Amino acid sequence: MDVVLQALADQSRRTVLEILRDHPATAGELAEALPIARPGVSRHLRVLREAGLVDVRQDAQRRIYTLRPEALVEVDEWLEGYRALWRHRLDALHTEIARGKKERQ
Repeated sequence: MDVVLQALADQSRRTVLEILRDHPATAGELAEALPIARPGVSRHLRVLREAGLVDVRQDAQRRIYTLRPEALVEVDEWLEGYRALWRHRLDALHTEIARGKKERQ
């Protein structure tokens, strides 16, 4: 999970994942979407591949990148405890707001 979190720490890599969430893309298409030079995009793609977040396949001269969402399962499971905490707090806030409205009426 640490490798995935380190890969997610960079905004450019998160942008790549957002693009790939919607559709597969070539390195060139990804480079057009980022404000960095193409060698930098290649380095980011390598980090994402090594973290297991993207797959790459060769199509003639092009490399097509796709998202591997299963690599995020462990992070999602870790975050679930925090989501439950926030749900509880938001439910409590909702209850307090409802009480305040009743008292004003």
